[in-house]
Amino acid sequence: MDESQVYVLGGNASTLAFVNSFRPDGSTITARLVPIAWTPVGVAVGEGWQNVGIAKDGLIDWVDRTFFPEDERSFIAPVRDIELLTRVEWHSELPESLTDRNVLNIEDIPDEVSEGLARPPVAIVQCAACRRLCVRDDFVWKEKQLCAWDFHSTVFGKRGPWRNGPYEPHHFETLPACAYVAGPILAEMNIDVVLLTNAVDEDVARRVIEVVLGADETRSHMAVRTEGGFTVLRESA
Repeated sequence: MDESQVYVLGGNASTLAFVNSFRPDGSTITARLVPIAWTPVGVAVGEGWQNVGIAKDGLIDWVDRTFFPEDERSFIAPVRDIELLTRVEWHSELPESLTDRNVLNIEDIPDEVSEGLARPPVAIVQCAACRRLCVRDDFVWKEKQLCAWDFHSTVFGKRGPWRNGPYEPHHFETLPACAYVAGPILAEMNIDVVLLTNAVDEDVARRVIEVVLGADETRSHMAVRTEGGFTVLRESA
């Protein structure tokens, strides 16, 4: 394990807080706040850290106020452990990055968050529609950063670019594009995924898409550029 370690104080739907030292500077302990985004494919951990000074005597109160239990995604480390580490003034050097390997109390963290820590950090932004935190550039529509839910409802909703019958060549130039499509969200919208292509030559993929769209012209379809290929959607019967 990396000699540099951190202790996670708690987290919620948008933030993870950790310390690498319980030694106060004067009477203040420095905590690092990391943005996190809960996405349909798991938790994404942000690249940047924000420092916040907390009074040593008020650390437990700060954790309780920041990660209140009414938030269904909120969690905190065991209070007795925080009190013990504060009393002995546990200290470690600050690691260059936050990973599942350098979290001292990884067992106190929800599985979704620890899985996110196992992946490389990413740039986190706010959804332009609902302000939910999301991964930058995963879902962009009309130059606006959106979360997966708002992108799906906007682009794949009734007013989206659905089409009956095969595409003309120029239609492929203006296809919606996103990192991935989320099956559970589509299921709620009564939309089926009928074709996935990945690492296939684009000319071949286009021909396959034309065959699929031409085979059922009674229902609306939509082709979407996704990471590594195309996804074809169809409105459910």
